[in-house]
Amino acid sequence: MGPNIRKVFTPAFKAKVALEATKGVETTGQLASRFSVHPTQIGVWKQRLLNGIERIFSDREKIDKEKDRKFVDELYQQIGKQKIEIDWLKKRWDCLSSQACLTPNSISNTYLDKSEHEIPLYRQCELLGISKSAAYYDPVPLSHEDLTLMKYIDKNHTDFPSYGARTMAHQLTLDMGYRIGRKRTGTLMENMGIEAVYPKPRLSLNNKPHQVFPYLLKNIPILKPNHVWSADITYIRMKYGFLYLVVFMDWYARYILSWRLSDSLKTDFCIEAAENALTVNVPDIINVDQGVQFTDKEMISIWQNQKIQISMDHKGRCFDNIFTERFWRSLKYEEVYLKDYQTVYEANQSIGEYIEKYNTRRLHQSLGYKTPAQIYYKTDENGL
Repeated sequence: MGPNIRKVFTPAFKAKVALEATKGVETTGQLASRFSVHPTQIGVWKQRLLNGIERIFSDREKIDKEKDRKFVDELYQQIGKQKIEIDWLKKRWDCLSSQACLTPNSISNTYLDKSEHEIPLYRQCELLGISKSAAYYDPVPLSHEDLTLMKYIDKNHTDFPSYGARTMAHQLTLDMGYRIGRKRTGTLMENMGIEAVYPKPRLSLNNKPHQVFPYLLKNIPILKPNHVWSADITYIRMKYGFLYLVVFMDWYARYILSWRLSDSLKTDFCIEAAENALTVNVPDIINVDQGVQFTDKEMISIWQNQKIQISMDHKGRCFDNIFTERFWRSLKYEEVYLKDYQTVYEANQSIGEYIEKYNTRRLHQSLGYKTPAQIYYKTDENGL
């Protein structure tokens, strides 16, 4: 189960597809299949190209011959530049489309050609869909000691989720054999998106103002699939860094509906996972915490557009996400801690395989020794 990549088409790519459509050699369906674009989109791009050509010829009649020649020369120059850009991007397109979880920095390091003279660096960034700053940014790697500390923090948090920075610092001091301060421990926990699980009396006061929704699950029995979904984020350690994993789970069946990995805590990977979960089904209620990812306006609009009730954790509800926390423990002890992921691609593949196994093969005592998929899709042991 690999993550989907949101397709962003460059102007050069649109022009290429539109030009192919105007030739009439292939049908719209054939072009859609070859370029992996919806047929309707091809029709829109073709019409834009034709409208643009009409404007060129109508403007041409209004200028004298000298200006006309100059205009045509400039037009041929633009066409030549565009062909160079298309050829340049075509060499990189297949590789870009076949990889998952590409970051702006990885795209910059792999696909930018700073020695290219015909296509300026800023234009290369535009064609690849990244900001210009990504071409010059050189990330500072974490020290080996910090990575080791973060691995210990992750394991201790899985075993003792109520540990705060003070207790975690004492635990790390025992594990590492030398004193580690509370402030350093707290900084590492913040970078990892880890905090102690405890009732937070002022949880609704967030750094970023957001709409607070009521808690809807008090004394409500969960009696069917798609009654209540929940979402949560955890830290995934690698050999030379770390990632963040978000999952959307059906509470009744413990079924993982969708997931995404990211190298940052930005909202976009959570939004992709939410949109992918809604392709499976639509819940009555979605229960989330008040983190910035789940209170983002775009995230809230996703649920509201589907008429889904939104429930948010409030004071004293620190154990509401216990089903997801149990999944984190299973994932880390049965998968993450047994591996030493070298790359993001390797982590994606391995975690995807585990989640597939968790959904379809791993028996749950609380589910009557059935798998989450059997409960969610209401099938028997034979999958019928």
